[in-house]
Amino acid sequence: MANNDDSFIREVNEELRSDQVKYVWTRFRPLIIAIVVLIVGGAIAKEGYEWWDNSNSSSSGDKFLAALRLASENKPEEALAAFEALEKDGTGSYPLLARLRAASVQQARGDTAAAIASFQAAGNDTSAPQAMRDLAKMRAAWLLIDTGTYEQVAAEVQAMTNQGNPLANSAREALGLAAYKAGNMAQAKQWFEQIASDAAAPRNIANRAQIMLDNITASGKAP
Repeated sequence: MANNDDSFIREVNEELRSDQVKYVWTRFRPLIIAIVVLIVGGAIAKEGYEWWDNSNSSSSGDKFLAALRLASENKPEEALAAFEALEKDGTGSYPLLARLRAASVQQARGDTAAAIASFQAAGNDTSAPQAMRDLAKMRAAWLLIDTGTYEQVAAEVQAMTNQGNPLANSAREALGLAAYKAGNMAQAKQWFEQIASDAAAPRNIANRAQIMLDNITASGKAP
């Protein structure tokens, strides 16, 4: 389970690198600028705001990358302080990304409860893009498999299990593992069967689901 979690975490962290940061912020910048221009009005105000916006976005990006470097250099306290400052003063999507990355640092240093709380806070941030909220909820759920209850895991990812959701099978796997840990083999079997029967399920997740189904069958604890 730990290896699966580590693999998922690495996949999600890749999405938080600088290229993705630039994409997210670029996507929402035009709308923000348009709203401010409508309120303030005038070509001078527009040019002034664009200069301020570009300057602050660039500054936030630089601060985010600097905080990432601190984390990669195994300086968790300094990294967390940098991410916390960016959460308070950053622009665009950088505060949310800083919160997510700070949670990863908290997890890496063994503060699982704080990491879960940070991921949950990001997942409940209604101002954030839904895709980022779902990723945060997924991260919280995978940590809760080991430290929480099935109900707590379900509260984070149950809504993502519908067919067509890009994270559906990761959510089903989390729920299956949580049910298995809780000793509810029948419920675990249902979740793993949904993965195994989904032709769109990623091969690695489908393979793990089949292994779990074989284990459940061998245990004789589920019909």
